[in-house]
Amino acid sequence: MVSRRRQPSENVDVCVVGAGPAGALVAARLAEQGYKVVVLDAGPRFNPEDRLKRQERALRPAYDRPAVWDGDPKRDAHTASGEWFYPLNHARVKGIGGSTLHWQGMVMRLHQDDFASASERGAGVDWPIEYEDLQPYYAEAEQELGVAGGMDNPYAPPREGPFPMAPFEPSYSDSLFAEACAELGIDMHSVPNARNSEPYDGRSECVAYGTCQPVCPSGAKYDATVHIERAESHGATVIDRAPVQRLDHGSESVEAAVYVTPEGERHRQKAEMFVVACGGVETPRLLLLSESEQYPNGLANSSGLVGKYFMDHLFAGTGGVLDEPTRQNHVGFLTSGSHQFYDDADEDVGPFKLEFFNYAGPSPVELALSGDDWGDDLLGRLGEEYGNHVAVGGLVEQLPREDSYIGLDREQTDSHGNPVPDVHWNVGERALQTIERANEVQERILRELGAEITWQAGPDSTGPAYHHMGTTRMGTNPAESVVDPTLQTHDLANCWLVGSSVFPTGGAMNPTLTIAALAVRAADSLAEAL
Repeated sequence: MVSRRRQPSENVDVCVVGAGPAGALVAARLAEQGYKVVVLDAGPRFNPEDRLKRQERALRPAYDRPAVWDGDPKRDAHTASGEWFYPLNHARVKGIGGSTLHWQGMVMRLHQDDFASASERGAGVDWPIEYEDLQPYYAEAEQELGVAGGMDNPYAPPREGPFPMAPFEPSYSDSLFAEACAELGIDMHSVPNARNSEPYDGRSECVAYGTCQPVCPSGAKYDATVHIERAESHGATVIDRAPVQRLDHGSESVEAAVYVTPEGERHRQKAEMFVVACGGVETPRLLLLSESEQYPNGLANSSGLVGKYFMDHLFAGTGGVLDEPTRQNHVGFLTSGSHQFYDDADEDVGPFKLEFFNYAGPSPVELALSGDDWGDDLLGRLGEEYGNHVAVGGLVEQLPREDSYIGLDREQTDSHGNPVPDVHWNVGERALQTIERANEVQERILRELGAEITWQAGPDSTGPAYHHMGTTRMGTNPAESVVDPTLQTHDLANCWLVGSSVFPTGGAMNPTLTIAALAVRAADSLAEAL
């Protein structure tokens, strides 16, 4: 039910902390089975009718990305003490829907070797599950999100059937890249997208606004409000602006989630089971804030690994200009990529994927809003600066490192007086060597295309993809992991951690489909426990 009341509910089966994709999927699946579910989220419930206004805000250079979804510097305060600066608030949303409100929407499955990195590549660790264990849940997740994709990727892991929707057609700039890649023997293929290529699940097909990241006004791109609304339609209670301060607990189980309302009231939501689905930063932070005599180093932290092994994907990119039209920004998302080099990974060079950008260079709207010229002068500048840009991007794996972690900065507090998260991000040489390898391939493609290379994101200028992973890793040994393969914590009988924080390694694929598959699998585990 859509609720504006903020008092705790009675006789609750499951309390879910976090209304992003992981929490929303678990809540919907359990509510559909008749369980009484309460969802608590730190951020607001955004009005879908405001999305066109948010789109306009995103286009105007006076606003940065956090402003599009009402970022709050005090609420979202953090520090970054690692060797690599981490701009956490550049790309995160607190609110109903979470990061899917502003994500790009690419949804690939991890490859088989990603689950056995130590065994197959000699680097990182093995997952306690195999690809085959997750394969049926990947299929369910694709149905739940609504994925448009093709069967043309010869490097993808085995599938059990086609995607729910047909793929998007290649863009005009894809056709330019295709000629160059054919000459070089590089395979291109379609990219699975969690956006509708046709009407699906009561939502419209993509209408090509082109502002997918950071806002889709049409609802064609999936976001987690889909499953929050489904959970509410089956009786779940969802409370926004209810940041959980700590998890009260005994020695073997969680007793209540303590949350604060906008009016400053403090409440305790009791439940039989608890699911923490706050992402790779806020999940370990909440556990660390829940320290007690039983758990002096943080809840569920007998291993000492809560917050450790923070990972992200690194960006590798090369761009330039052509002496012909490229029609960039006609499509606001990726339609073609290449996984050809992904499984060449070893202990020295990690997996990486290539992305052929449809949105290289500024759009006409961005150019028009960023200058002071008008009329013929503006048209002249548009003719000079728009229409001939190309770029190839890529994601690169970062291995888990114990000295890359999420901790607490006890010298700085948020709007509720809690220590803020400290992102201590360290990358490692293997990731930097992988970026060099990706750049080499990207340069070959652009040179074959006849482009003048004008920029490159290499080892010295790379940045994060804002995929927070690894801080409550999954494993079978309680001394070396935080959750078991079902995502139940080793230390607490009634607490599950769901989301990318459980990833033992990150691979180089966007994580949301794996998050969704693990969430569906965890919901089954929870139902069995209930």
